Amino acid sequence: MWPFSKKKYTLADSGLLEGYVEWHCHVLPGVDDGVQKMEESLLILEELEHQGAQKIYFTPHVMEDVPNTPDSLRVRFEELKAAYKGNLDLNLAAENMLDNLFDGRLEAGEVLPIGEHRDHLLVETSYFTPPTDLEQKLQRTFSKGFFPLLAHPERYVYMDYDDYDRLHEMGVKMQLNIYSLFGMYGPEAAAKARDLLKDGYYHVFGSDTHRLRQLQYALHHKGVTANEIDMLHSLSL
Repeated sequence: MWPFSKKKYTLADSGLLEGYVEWHCHVLPGVDDGVQKMEESLLILEELEHQGAQKIYFTPHVMEDVPNTPDSLRVRFEELKAAYKGNLDLNLAAENMLDNLFDGRLEAGEVLPIGEHRDHLLVETSYFTPPTDLEQKLQRTFSKGFFPLLAHPERYVYMDYDDYDRLHEMGVKMQLNIYSLFGMYGPEAAAKARDLLKDGYYHVFGSDTHRLRQLQYALHHKGVTANEIDMLHSLSL
């Protein structure tokens, strides 16, 4: 039991990274808008391991403007594994934009699922406007044997609580960006994140790290309360 429920903690002091599974990051180098250099990727992995993390899923973007394929990402992933000398359990997945090409990729099996049983698919939409057939795309994902895991729902400015309720009732799972609680995406995303966490809508959390400096900021700046830490510890798929 935490003695001061309103006190805020840094990510380093929170204990959240002890045994941590990183569900969302852009640390595979040189494949999207995330880390570009192998050296920075290795520094991030070293820091995560130092903080107690155990497993990481690399989730590079797959979208119309970033036409990654499973095969091309596997090549880069093998290069990173060859360069990495630590003990983290490294895994390759992807963050799939629900765009005009998504249905074709899904139908062809050109996707990289996530999770212990590889039965979840990390998906996202534009921050500002949903696809016109959002629910149909999510239902098609279910029909192909995957649970949709919606990345950072707190950051979608077009979504309100009716949207979250509807997705939750559909069985869509949700992934929190831990940096939202540190205010990195602004006060509205932070407020939404806290509401969704309190109401039990999240299943996992990840960092969505694109740069080493993001991780360093959260490690050393206070942002999460004791109650939030307890709720985050309880999340699972």
